[in-house]
Amino acid sequence: MVRTASTMLPLGVSAPAFNLTDVVSGDAISLDTFTGRSALLVMFISVHCPFVKHVQTQLAQIGKDYASQGLGIVGISPNDIEKYPDDAPEHLQALAHAEGFNFPLCCDPSQAVAKVYTAACTPDFFLFDARRHLAYRGQLDDSRPSNGKPVTGQDLRHAIESLLAGKEVDPNQRPSIGCNIKWIEGNAPEYFTGVRAEE
Repeated sequence: MVRTASTMLPLGVSAPAFNLTDVVSGDAISLDTFTGRSALLVMFISVHCPFVKHVQTQLAQIGKDYASQGLGIVGISPNDIEKYPDDAPEHLQALAHAEGFNFPLCCDPSQAVAKVYTAACTPDFFLFDARRHLAYRGQLDDSRPSNGKPVTGQDLRHAIESLLAGKEVDPNQRPSIGCNIKWIEGNAPEYFTGVRAEE
């Protein structure tokens, strides 16, 4: 594991298109799935990553708390499942059932979606407004597996609530910190350096 920070994709960029499959329902999932939602949260997560394990119950709670308020959510697992079989679809499905995820959870087997979103770590969060322009990218909150701070989701929740209230999201945002994405050999994009995050 390399402790890695998110790339902090420039605010305002349009949400890249994707076509994936929900490991639970088998449904096709794309940006069109969330048509009519006031905001869209794209999360890159992993079953085995300790940073994701630390927050996965909070991710489920966010899904429940905003389900009726116009927020669309999709979880995407980008890791190489040949070398990291804990992130295979059946294990993602088990995670979704165990935590009660009420949003689609998808595999990104080619890692093309992770690349187009410039995802670098798990968890990595990208929150888009009603026009699907990037309004927030960064950490869930200040909690990390070993720092003793409570998992509240406050940074991401503040951004979500601002969008749903029609307000601007504070542009002062801190990068997410997590496990580096496990790229298929030869597949790591240019933006990914695997450099240990400074924190």
